[in-house]
Amino acid sequence: MSLSTSSEPTRTADEPAAQPRHRDAGLPRAVFVGGVVFTALLFAWGAWQRRWIADDGLIVLRTVRNLLAGNGPVFNAGERVESNTSTLWTYLVYALGRLTQARLEYVVLGLALALSVAALVLAMIVAKRLYTPMLGTSGTTLLLPAGMLVYIAIAPARDFATSGLETCLVLFWIALLVLLLLRWAQTERPSTASILVLAFVAGLSPLVRPEMTILGAAALGMLVLSTGIDRRVRIGIVVAAGLLPVAYQVFRMGYYGLPYPNTAVTKEAAGAKWGQGFAYLWNLVGPYALWLPLLLLVTAAALWRLRDARPAQESPGGDLSRIHRFRTWLRTPSAVVVFVLGGGFVLATYTIRVGGDFMHGRTLLPALFCLLLPVAVVPVRLPNRGDRGDRRVTLVAAVSSGTWLVLVGWALWSATVPGMPNGTVVGRSGIVDERAFYSLETGRTHPIRAEDYLDFPRVRAIAKAVGDTPDGGLIVSAGAHDMMFVVPPPNPIPDGGAGHTVFFPMLGMASMNTSLDVRVLDNIGLSNPIAAHTDRLPDGRIGHDKNLPADWVVADTGMVPVHPWLPPFMDERWVADARTALSCPQTQDLLTSYRSELTWARFKQNLRQAFEFADYRIDRVPAYEIQRCDLGEPLS
Repeated sequence: MSLSTSSEPTRTADEPAAQPRHRDAGLPRAVFVGGVVFTALLFAWGAWQRRWIADDGLIVLRTVRNLLAGNGPVFNAGERVESNTSTLWTYLVYALGRLTQARLEYVVLGLALALSVAALVLAMIVAKRLYTPMLGTSGTTLLLPAGMLVYIAIAPARDFATSGLETCLVLFWIALLVLLLLRWAQTERPSTASILVLAFVAGLSPLVRPEMTILGAAALGMLVLSTGIDRRVRIGIVVAAGLLPVAYQVFRMGYYGLPYPNTAVTKEAAGAKWGQGFAYLWNLVGPYALWLPLLLLVTAAALWRLRDARPAQESPGGDLSRIHRFRTWLRTPSAVVVFVLGGGFVLATYTIRVGGDFMHGRTLLPALFCLLLPVAVVPVRLPNRGDRGDRRVTLVAAVSSGTWLVLVGWALWSATVPGMPNGTVVGRSGIVDERAFYSLETGRTHPIRAEDYLDFPRVRAIAKAVGDTPDGGLIVSAGAHDMMFVVPPPNPIPDGGAGHTVFFPMLGMASMNTSLDVRVLDNIGLSNPIAAHTDRLPDGRIGHDKNLPADWVVADTGMVPVHPWLPPFMDERWVADARTALSCPQTQDLLTSYRSELTWARFKQNLRQAFEFADYRIDRVPAYEIQRCDLGEPLS
């Protein structure tokens, strides 16, 4: 079955188009391979020098611990809350941890570094496949590292090559998807199996990270709309792409009672904070003068159109209709380039729209990677004797060489920039250099293990408070670095104690330094749906703009609600009002959705109400919540 309308000679399935042979092919090949190896090793070394695991990376490991313990994909045993944004990352770490039985911090560190470096290598292979058909047969053209040098030169790229977060997986998935798309576009008769593999990889997008659905859907659209694919293959594409994500989506809605991860509710992923987003963009671009290499690479790509090589024949013309020409164009390398560049711009726009992130550069890295991918390597023409009379070839050789040298100079300078200025200070923007911040606060250059975070303010005090209170209670952080308040449970104390609940914003370090029978909740909402379903604070710090008062947690856990057992900064009336507010029928439905026993009836109910639960919001002020739910008159 042919998937191409081209009249070129037939090639075997999945065999790429024959490439022109250079008279000095050995040198370009050696230079390309050497450039890939050098860049990959340089990136691995740079990432290792800045190795660490973030607090948010430890949040992932808490869920993995519960999976390994048989408690399910939850953050706190007995509460079905999806606290991790990337489903695939969670299960990859779980699978490797179960297979190796190694310490989870080291598992995630090695896996992240391997995927980060692999993404870099795949990107350079993609760029080589793009350029090779255009190089021609005369002269010698070298493919030198360029876009990937830009990427690894900025500190956030090396920071989040480890960190325990899913950035590494996102970049690897993007590079793999583009490579498979390009292979499909450059093969005259791609096999059905290769098309279905491409569809499966594209379909993983929402499991990699929800916003990656933008790229996955676009790739699937290219496949389905292109010419030459019959009805049976299109059905196969839909099945291969949709089977796993749709099955998981049904599971998610029935199990968690939400149509997307709880993190999307917490951070209001559909909200808009354009001003904060542009501040976040400049926070990445400014310190490294990132506009300069991007401008250089755009200039180099434009000038390469002046090359003396023969133009690529990508699509037939003739009297075909405009729609047919478009559908034929979809399976060309040019379409793949438009796909990855357009995807990069859309991802960047989405990131800016939601206000970016509180971690320096992190959520813009996938967009930057997409924009740099087509120029991961660039052609640099070496002049030879036969070019002396051709000014155009001489110009291309001179400009391409000069541009690459300036780019290397910028990369050497940028690699010396440690990160954003004053990155350890949470200023008005709310953005920090997360690795530098945690290194400073813990006193460790490479905080990786959970116990490395015991020296973070109040974390050691949390672990001590749990050990010192066998009867259980609510452990609430106070202002002092080494002080925690414990709100005790009411009498009579059950055998074995009433259990511990920790209320602390840094979930990862608190939860990884306590046992799985300790419930760890935050005021922001990543593990605490009551907080997640409150409204954002208009001027709150990005990513932390929900703040549930501890009074709600005292009321929810049923601890002693009066002084002197309450901390002095808490109000008895607020606690009493919070207890009344929690009796709101809609709130009780929400709590039941993730706390009740998971029966088939509960699963079906959650499935029906998932979108309703996602939209439900609670007023963080108990008195206002009582009024909203018409529960009577508040005490405060």
